[in-house]
Amino acid sequence: MTPKNMMPISPAKGKLAVLTPGMGAVATTLYAGVEAVKRGMAKPIGSYTQMGQIRLGKRTENRYKTVKDLVPLAELNDIVFGGWDLFPENAYEAATHAKVLEKELVESLKEPLSKIKPMPAVFDREFVKRLDGPNVKTGKNKMDLADQLRADIRNFLKDNGCDRAVMVWCASTEVYTPASAVHQSLKAFEEGLLNNDPAISPSQIYTYAALKEHVPYANGSPNVSVEMPCLQELAMETGTPICGSDFKTGQTLLKTVIAPGLRNRQLGVAGWYSTNILGNRDGEVLDDPGSFKSKEVSKSGVLDILSAERYPDLYSKISHVVRINYYPPRGDNKEGWDNIDIFGWLGYPMQIKVNFLCRDSILAAPLVLDLALFMDMAGRAKMRGIQEWLSFYFKAPVVKLGLHPEHDLSVQLLKLENTLRFFTNEELINHLGLTYYGVDEGENS
Repeated sequence: MTPKNMMPISPAKGKLAVLTPGMGAVATTLYAGVEAVKRGMAKPIGSYTQMGQIRLGKRTENRYKTVKDLVPLAELNDIVFGGWDLFPENAYEAATHAKVLEKELVESLKEPLSKIKPMPAVFDREFVKRLDGPNVKTGKNKMDLADQLRADIRNFLKDNGCDRAVMVWCASTEVYTPASAVHQSLKAFEEGLLNNDPAISPSQIYTYAALKEHVPYANGSPNVSVEMPCLQELAMETGTPICGSDFKTGQTLLKTVIAPGLRNRQLGVAGWYSTNILGNRDGEVLDDPGSFKSKEVSKSGVLDILSAERYPDLYSKISHVVRINYYPPRGDNKEGWDNIDIFGWLGYPMQIKVNFLCRDSILAAPLVLDLALFMDMAGRAKMRGIQEWLSFYFKAPVVKLGLHPEHDLSVQLLKLENTLRFFTNEELINHLGLTYYGVDEGENS
C-alpha cells in the first residue's frame, strides 16, 4: 500500500522519447552531451538530476541521496532524441554548424548524432522574422498542422520503440503575442485552429499537439504557449503536466541570486541596467524588435523579487533596463553585463558591477535534460497542469491564476527538493532548526 503522503509513481520502464521543437545549438548540445556522458567521455555538470544531492531527515543524521537515486527517473541509456526544425540538417551537421562544442568531440559522436534527423517543422515567418528554411510543413489550416504533429509523435514512438514521450521547446523566440479572444477557452482555440486565426503561433500548435497526445510539455522560451488559458484547460482535461517559461541560464540566473540577497539585507536598489551581446541564431532572432519584446518581458519580471508594494522605501523607483545586442563574432559565447545602483544606511549610494562571460547552450542543455526527466516522472505520477515546483529552471515561472511567481532561486530549490521528498514519503524540511537548541518546533529541520 502507498503511504498516505507519498505520490505513487509508475516505474520508468522502456524507452523515453525526448522531442525538441528546434534542433539548433541548445538541442544539439544536449544530444551530444548525453551521448558523451553515456560513453564516459564527460560528466553531466550542471544537471541537478544527475549530480544533485538532497538531504533527507535531520541534520544530525547526515543522510544524503543523489536525486537520481531518490526518485525513479528515466536512465540516460533509455532516452531517444528527436525533434523538428526548419533546416534539414541532421544533429551532427547542426552541431557542427552551431560551433558550441569542440570539433573533436562532435566528430567522435558523428555516428549517433547523424541518426537524429529533424521532422519538418511548423513555422510561420510572421512569428520569427529573421529566419527562414525549407523543412516546413504545409496544411489546409492550423488544425491540420497540429494533426500532422500528432502523427509525428505517434510515428516516432512506434518507429523508435518508445513507451512514452516528453516535449521541451528549444526553438527560437517568437514575436510577443499576448492573449486574445481565441486563447480564452479550449473551444475558442480549436475553432481558431480550424479558421487559421492569425493570433495562434507555431509554439501554441506544438503545445496543443503534445497535450492532445498526453505528452508532458515544457516551454523553454519566452513564447506565450503554456501560459494561455486554453492550453492550461487542455492540460487539465488530458491530465498532462506543463511548465515554463524561458530557461533560466545566464544573466537572469545571477539576478535571482543577487536580488534576493539585496532584499534580504534590506538594501535599496535605484537602478539595474542589463545588457547582453550574443552572436548565435538566438541573437539573430532577438535582433527583431517583436521577438526581443518577448524576451524583455520574460527577463524583466524577475525583479518582482524587489517588491515596491512591500518595500516602498527601497524599491519604489527602480529604473530597470534590459538590452540584447546581436554581435556575430561572439557566436554562442554570450556576455552579460549588469550595473546595479544600490543604496544603504542613511541612503548612501553604492554600485555593483557584474560581467558574466558564459556559454549559452552549455548552460541551457542540462536544464533541458532535467526538465525532460522530471516532466516524464510527473506524467508517471499522474500529475496534471502547471508544475510550479519546476520554477527553479525558468525566468518567468508559470503559476496558477491569481498567484505571484516565486523568483528567489533558493526558495525555488527548497520547493523542488520538498516536492521530491513528498514523492518519496520523506519528511519535508523547513530549516527552522530549533530542535537542536531545546525547542520542539514540531517538524523536521
